[in-house]
Amino acid sequence: MYTLYYSPGAASMAIHLALLETGVAHELKLVDTSAGQQRSPEYLRLNPNGLVPTLSIDGKPYFEAAAGLMTIADRHPEAGLAPGLLSGLRPAWNQWILHLANTVQPAFRLWFYPTDLVDAEPLQAAVKDGTRRRIEAAWARIDAHLAANGPYLLGATFSAADLMLLMLMRWSRNMPKPATEWPALRAHAARMKTRPSWKRLNEVEGLTEWA
Repeated sequence: MYTLYYSPGAASMAIHLALLETGVAHELKLVDTSAGQQRSPEYLRLNPNGLVPTLSIDGKPYFEAAAGLMTIADRHPEAGLAPGLLSGLRPAWNQWILHLANTVQPAFRLWFYPTDLVDAEPLQAAVKDGTRRRIEAAWARIDAHLAANGPYLLGATFSAADLMLLMLMRWSRNMPKPATEWPALRAHAARMKTRPSWKRLNEVEGLTEWA
């Protein structure tokens, strides 16, 4: 049994989408981040980082969004979220999951929370400008890849990597230059938004912006 501790639109979105894609039974538990619930003693016992998401599998909690996404994909191969371990597509799948988790997602963290790094407001502006440029550079690289090799990150094959990319593109919606300013990324987002999992997630999480 899966239990996902989530916050609407947060990094839990990728795991929630994967659970919906697989159709497996799962329970959702809302973490009210606006009230600081992620820093409560109860939640910190599940996730000592004090971040969303936490994925509980048969009562044992695990943190890190990409790890949860990969776990769901590997545990339910019938859903087609990940190439098999010996597939020729597996190295590219590993690459894209880790690139999105290690390069793109941390930049968003600093875009939204520059105070994680600096206190002075002028320095916060510099942090945001630097992370904006890093995010836009990532979009340019991914857009070029999709234009040459798409329509998905693995070419003709949809995978969980596309779920993570969709989540991160949504995060850019209010930036000066959102991901959809790049044509191949815009086409990817439009394609992914037709999936039943995306529509169901927005209903369940009560999201209307960029739905």
